[in-house]
Amino acid sequence: MNKFLIAASLVLASVGAASAQTSSPFGGSLTSMLPMMLAMFAIIYFLMIRPEQKKQKDKLAMLNAIAKGDVVLTIGGVYGTVYNVKKNTLVLKMEDGSTVKVAKVAISDKVIGDPDAEAPAPAADKKK
Repeated sequence: MNKFLIAASLVLASVGAASAQTSSPFGGSLTSMLPMMLAMFAIIYFLMIRPEQKKQKDKLAMLNAIAKGDVVLTIGGVYGTVYNVKKNTLVLKMEDGSTVKVAKVAISDKVIGDPDAEAPAPAADKKK
């Protein structure tokens, strides 16, 4: 019985030593996992974080460039002409002559051209 235990422990020790020398895909040293983690962070940064930061920067520039007389669209879908610009708010003049005070962050887009003009018709599907 003792010989069996000694043989089994030697086999297990040799298997453990062999697996310690070769890295497995599920467990390895930090040095082998670090490049993979850095690559994953870089992918996430360039695909998700950086475009969002660029979009926020463009929106802030658009909000700071709004001037009296510009036609804007609010996040609620309301069109108005900028009547007065303050630090954090705008006063919009509606088509019927009424005025509405809105926060600058509630502006979705600056309208260029006629908002009532029809959008071009979408291309017809050619799957027939």
